Amino acid sequence: MVVFNGVLKIKVCEALDLKPTPWSLRHAVGPKTQTFLLDTYIALNVDDSRVGQTSTKQKTNSPAWNDEFVTEVYDGKKIELSVFHDAPIGYDDFVANCTIQFEDLLQNGSRHFEDW
Repeated sequence: MVVFNGVLKIKVCEALDLKPTPWSLRHAVGPKTQTFLLDTYIALNVDDSRVGQTSTKQKTNSPAWNDEFVTEVYDGKKIELSVFHDAPIGYDDFVANCTIQFEDLLQNGSRHFEDW
């Protein structure tokens, strides 16, 4: 198994056309459910450690963050980006996620990766 050691620099740019989950709609009533807008942020983890979190973008299903994160990584195996809806009461609602294996990045030989 390939692992990564070094400085990781990630820029979280945007997400497009996020869909509210049934759980995030649990308090919405009437026609509002058709136009429900999320208050989203992204949690960034390397393996099981939180290394960053974007700001929360209010009332949008296509948020743009342009937040950069730089961290030292030792024996890193994967990067996980998880989108959450910042719920006003209780736990935040999971919306979507993406996992990128360091092995895929390193074998590709690319210093730049775009995917979701």
